[in-house]
Amino acid sequence: MTLIKSISGIRGTIGGGVGDNLTPVDAVKFAAAYGQWLKSANNAERYVVVVGRDARPSGDMIQQLVMQTLIGQGIDVIDLGLSTTPTVEMAVPMEGASGGIILTASHNPKQWNALKLLNQHGEFIDAKAGQSILSLVENEQFEFCQVDDLGRIDQNDTYIDKHIQAILALPLVDVQAIKSQNYTVVIDAVNSTGGIALPPLLSALGVNVIALHCTPNGEFPHNPEPLKEHLGDLMEAVTHHKADLGFVVDPDVDRLAIVDETGEMFGEEYTLVAVADYVLSKTPGNTVSNLSSSRALSDVTQKRGGQYDASAVGEVNVVAMMKQTKAVIGGEGNGGIIYPELHYGRDSLVGVALFLSHLAQLDLKVSALKASYPQYAMSKNKVALTPDLDVDQLMDSMAKIYKKTERVNTIDGVKIDFENSWVHLRKSNTEPIIRIYTEARDVKNAEDLAQRFVLELKQLAGI
Repeated sequence: MTLIKSISGIRGTIGGGVGDNLTPVDAVKFAAAYGQWLKSANNAERYVVVVGRDARPSGDMIQQLVMQTLIGQGIDVIDLGLSTTPTVEMAVPMEGASGGIILTASHNPKQWNALKLLNQHGEFIDAKAGQSILSLVENEQFEFCQVDDLGRIDQNDTYIDKHIQAILALPLVDVQAIKSQNYTVVIDAVNSTGGIALPPLLSALGVNVIALHCTPNGEFPHNPEPLKEHLGDLMEAVTHHKADLGFVVDPDVDRLAIVDETGEMFGEEYTLVAVADYVLSKTPGNTVSNLSSSRALSDVTQKRGGQYDASAVGEVNVVAMMKQTKAVIGGEGNGGIIYPELHYGRDSLVGVALFLSHLAQLDLKVSALKASYPQYAMSKNKVALTPDLDVDQLMDSMAKIYKKTERVNTIDGVKIDFENSWVHLRKSNTEPIIRIYTEARDVKNAEDLAQRFVLELKQLAGI
């Protein structure tokens, strides 16, 4: 069993001992630290926090603990109940709230849960704020209010509909073009909150929906990470029903993967590529993804006359660089779409609407759309580390070797760009390993490149 405390929140497995797992005591401590930070970082007469959760079985318990802790600090809570991460992110500024908390462990199995923390803009807190909260947890520096100053809880179940209406109102969402295609789409919501958000969005777009695993009971029918090896049901259903395509989201609906009409994966890296291509075709500009995302986004951006930049891994880093470069679209290669015209957060729902608009206007099958983009393949490997190894020195040595002949980026580990491929080496924050991500024109070259760097790292490290 595990408890992971980081600057982006707290994540752990339910049950077990305090400090070793995500127990009620740990949930209360972290919520209290967030509330304490919120009040010290903002000078307001009234503090309001929006709280929502995905459908995993522990969600209601953790949410009640979090909300009661906040009202004990004199903070009012807007309870969205079952919701999606992007919906909570949008609700924070729409309510003029001081911040937000999402109870979700994203793609982790059902025994996990987490507190994801938002600032007043509905964006993930930055490293400085995260460190302040961790310090408050460590020192247990909590203060609670007197009885006459307790906060209150107001329930509000309207925000998924408000989220959908905001998407439909976007100029680039072509509702009429989508309706004219009379699409049939299979959706897999892994029995979480995608099941209460995707069907009404698709119905509003005039799409015929075949629903798989859309009961929000948190009983995930398969590993909830939207990868090919977990999506046999969806791939089979698309071909069985002769559907035009399939969509799958993770439990909190911030990652989107697509299946084409033949039952093959569109590729999670290409969700962002396709949506960015559409956005750039209408609103030329810049793009951002993280260092471990496909080069195909850079290719498409340059073809459209824009500038591509890569950030350190992590949504907060992508958003920061998007603001810095005034990017019109960005995200992460795991199927996360960030469209600033709506909000600065990964959002599967806006991804669905923009992807279908693109497909409908081009009048193409999904497989033909994929074939129109530069084709790359990725490989993901790792090297185990010994306790006495100086990983920073190892990475520095690798960067120095390749800086002589190649483009090297060291903002997050070491990224080496070759003419037709790249490798990204990163030290894991949670395991004693170095992650090795590679991309090349085909699977064999990507895997060969990965094995080459596995050997080079071991030789440099003497392991």
